Amino acid sequence: MFDLNDVRYLPELAAHHAAIEAIADEAFGPGRFARAAERVREMASCDAQLSFVAEHEGAIIGSVRQTPIMVGKVPSLLLGPLAVRPAYKNRGVGKALMRLAAEAARAKGETSIVLVGDPPYYAPLGYRPLAPGSVIMPGPVDPRRVLGLALVEGGLDGLRGEVRARR
Repeated sequence: MFDLNDVRYLPELAAHHAAIEAIADEAFGPGRFARAAERVREMASCDAQLSFVAEHEGAIIGSVRQTPIMVGKVPSLLLGPLAVRPAYKNRGVGKALMRLAAEAARAKGETSIVLVGDPPYYAPLGYRPLAPGSVIMPGPVDPRRVLGLALVEGGLDGLRGEVRARR
């Protein structure tokens, strides 16, 4: 029987990359490479200090990555992909990874996180829809799925413009 207390959450290491790719393939299929968020990840690498894996009985069962970006002139993070192996979905692993990612970003001094995802899933974690057209992704995206999380008071203020890699 699976017990959430038996899951360990660890910072992402290079040794996890193959497992992370396999989980993302399983979760999103080949269509993931056509997504606008993937265009951002092609421009910039994720920050391993802000990216995490979930491990159960020695196997990587989930991961979350965060990539430093600019939205117009404002620094932010792009969260994603968040993926959990099917046998472990709907058991709290994804939400635990999300909370860990937000805590680490806040501790590092980041002010906001942006993602493209389902509002009902992310709203309980504090994410809210951003004004349609305010954040311009490098590819087509449903503007109702562009969400943001303020890590500090006013952290979403000024998030307007094209998303690009943070240099």
